[in-house]
This record gives sequence, structure tokens and C-alpha cells, in this order.
Amino acid sequence: MYNNIALKRTVYASEEHQMIAQAVKDFLEKEVMPYHEQWEEDQMVDRAIWHKAGELGLLCVDMPAEYGGGGMDVSYSLMIDEIISEYGASGVGFSLHTNIAAPYIGKYGTHEQKQKFLGNMASGKWIAALGMTEPSTGSDLQKIKTSAVDAGDHWVVNGSKTFITNGYLSDIVIMAVKTRPGTDQEGVSMLLMECDTPGFTKGKPLKKLGLKAQDTCELFMEDVKVPKENLLGEEGKGFIYMMTELARERLDVAVQSIGGARKALNDTIQYVNERNAFGGPIAQFQNTQFKLAEMATELQVSEAYVDRCMELLKTHELTAQQASMAKLYTTEMHGRVADQCLQLHGGYGFIWEYDICKNYADARVSRIYAGTNEIMKVLISRGLLPEYHAEMKKQRKARQKAKTDHAAKPASS
Repeated sequence: MYNNIALKRTVYASEEHQMIAQAVKDFLEKEVMPYHEQWEEDQMVDRAIWHKAGELGLLCVDMPAEYGGGGMDVSYSLMIDEIISEYGASGVGFSLHTNIAAPYIGKYGTHEQKQKFLGNMASGKWIAALGMTEPSTGSDLQKIKTSAVDAGDHWVVNGSKTFITNGYLSDIVIMAVKTRPGTDQEGVSMLLMECDTPGFTKGKPLKKLGLKAQDTCELFMEDVKVPKENLLGEEGKGFIYMMTELARERLDVAVQSIGGARKALNDTIQYVNERNAFGGPIAQFQNTQFKLAEMATELQVSEAYVDRCMELLKTHELTAQQASMAKLYTTEMHGRVADQCLQLHGGYGFIWEYDICKNYADARVSRIYAGTNEIMKVLISRGLLPEYHAEMKKQRKARQKAKTDHAAKPASS
């Protein structure tokens, strides 16, 4: 197995890490994997799995204990996601709940918001989702159209979101909205929207290429009244919050890609030792050996860089460019590994009941969500060419101002 040549992961080396890792593995083997195939048919997991995860303390593990969390550092929550990915348990949406939604509330929420929302999220009573992507807006989050109009003691929200992970089962959605229509990033705010609010509806789970057991759907808001106290952070600062927290989200995607690639490689090592062709196991062929060597090397390099990024995240030093590099490289690596491993499986790799087929399908979206890999390259280039990108931004603002001034100018008689 690949683990026979892998370097020791110091980020997960403590005794407490190992205890939690074993608890996660026991949980997955007993409570998740026996039912995952049925969940793929249902297009969602059984809600009871969230309660069981909450009872075991596997949700919101790095949130403060006073709000129901585990009070641990971020490496524990990332480790849990990596293990889940290594098991191929792509249906459970704990990663978005714990590593994306909860940190927004933990960092920008009021004491009252943390008490109300984090406690219910840590227990698994409430499932969280994040409402960013819209039918006409993906990575360009400044251009969202969902509006929130100030109506005194509440906001009135209208709009729609799509591709929302945990959307169908969600109880709470951190919703990105425009509170200042007509503006770009200055007009984006974030609201804590409870899903039982009148006017809030959900579409049916979307049928996807992969991640079939993970509920993903559209959300619709028609005159939804959200109390003013559910504003997360400051009004108009939502875009800044999203840009800040996306670094952690992208690192989380990276650890999941590492877990997925490791599963693909280990499954394939086992397969090539068991599958016979031309008088012996296909592991005897030099092509097989070289492909395995290449994949193991790519995986080791990915682990080393991501581990370093994890250390930087723990000390709040991880930059957007570093997280983008991690996301870009590991997701591309996972795609290559899954593709090569499927090839080594031959025709069986194309059959859904084989894990490598699911792995291949599940891996594809990682190059799209949390910002496409093309966007990752833009962000990385900004760190390499800061003066150029600053000048381009200045020119864009000047053009926008000229356009706005022209529109406001009265027509001549």
C-alpha cells in the first residue's frame, strides 16, 4: 500500500489526533459506508447521521467549547475531512458545515448568534449551507443579484441560489445578498437565514455527475423577512468576509483531494496485485509500476505543501495566493491520479460499483467549486504581478465611474 512509503504526517501526529482519527474511522465503517449506496439512490444522506456525528463531537470541532464546539485547532477538522474523503464517503456534507459555514459565524457573529446557531450546528440538530452561487453568477461573487431591502426591523430578501451543498437538508443558510443594489463588492452583505421562514423554498436535489449522495439543490427566496439581528458582521462587508474565509475553504478542498487521491492509489495498488493478465498480475508490467511511482510522488509532494499551509492557517498566516496554489495543484493532481487509476482498472474502472469509478466522478467538481481553477491562477498571478493588477483595477474603477457619471448626466434638450 501507498502508506508503506509515505512520510509521517506531523500535522496529525499527536496522540489526540490519532484518537480522533480512529473515532472517525469507526464512525464511517459502522454508520456511513454500509448505507452510502442507498444514499446515492436517495440523492441525500439520512438526517440521523448528522445527529450521530454531533453526539460523537465530530462537527464544529474547532469552534469554542462555550458555543458547543470542540475547542480544538483547525488541523482536527481538516483531518476529519481528509479521512472522510479517503473512505469515499462523499455524501456527508460535514466539510461545508464545519469548515466553511461555522467559521463565518465563529469569526463575524455576535455572542447571541454564536449561542443560537453554533450550538445547534455542533449537535447536528441544525444543518448549515452557504448561499453564494447564483444561476447567472459563479466565481464572480461581486455580481450576485439576490437582494435584501431594508424594511425597518427586518430585511426583505428576493432572489435564488444554485448548486447549494447541504441545501435540501439545510436548516440555516449563510446567504450572500446585495443590500446596496447597483454597487459591486461594497453592496454585498451576509444574512443568517433560517429555512423555515415563510417565502423560503428549496428545489429538488440536482442529479449530478458525482457526489451523488450529497444533497445539492436550488434555493428560492420570495419576500423572505429576515430579522435585522440576523445580519452577520457589518452591512456591506460580506464580499470582504468571503474573500478572507475562502482561503480556508480552498485548503479544505485540498485536503479532500489528497484523501481522494490516496484512496484511488491504494485501491489501485490492491487491484493490480490481484488482477491477472498475460500470465501474471498486472503489477508485473513496467508501465504499471511507473504509473504508480509517478502518482505516489505527486501525492507525497501535495501532502508536504498542504501540511505547510495547514501550519500557516493555524497561525493566521495563510495567504489567498498560498491557498489558491494548494487548491489548484491538489485538485489537478487528484484528477490525474483518478484518471490513471481508472485506466489501470481497465473496463472495471468504468463500472459504478467499483470505487475508482465513483472516485473519478467525485473528483471532477473539485476543479470547479470554491472558485474555479482558472480563478485560482488569476489569484496566484496577482501575488506575482501586484503592480500590474493594481493598475488594471484602477483602470476598471475609472471606466465604471465614467459609465456611472454618463448615466447620471441629464440628456441635453
